[in-house]
Amino acid sequence: MSNPQQLRYSKEHEWLSVAEDGVSTVGITEFAANALGDVVYAQLPEVGDTVTAGESCGELESTKSVSDLYAPVTGEVVEANQDVVDDPSLVNSAPFEGGWLFKVRVTDEPEDLMSADEYTAFTAG
Repeated sequence: MSNPQQLRYSKEHEWLSVAEDGVSTVGITEFAANALGDVVYAQLPEVGDTVTAGESCGELESTKSVSDLYAPVTGEVVEANQDVVDDPSLVNSAPFEGGWLFKVRVTDEPEDLMSADEYTAFTAG
């Protein structure tokens, strides 16, 4: 699977949809999901939480390890994906569709988010 062109990507392997209404969707990339292995537990930020770009805001636990989930932007969480909490394997099977993690009303977007092509080059290096 290639990285969807319409998304932006962080160096911590999160993706971000860019929404016109100020609410963006966050997930982890297929690259990250493959590196993690089978995800068995997801601790996501809760609705109303404020997340800060580059800071930890949750955890994903796999059969290999526990990894921090980093916020790619700053803002207020407006929705967490309960489907992923109930079935964490969605992160592996559909990282860009049903395996999204949370939605955030963006108040600040860092300058260093990458395009799909830049992220592909970043992960190839």
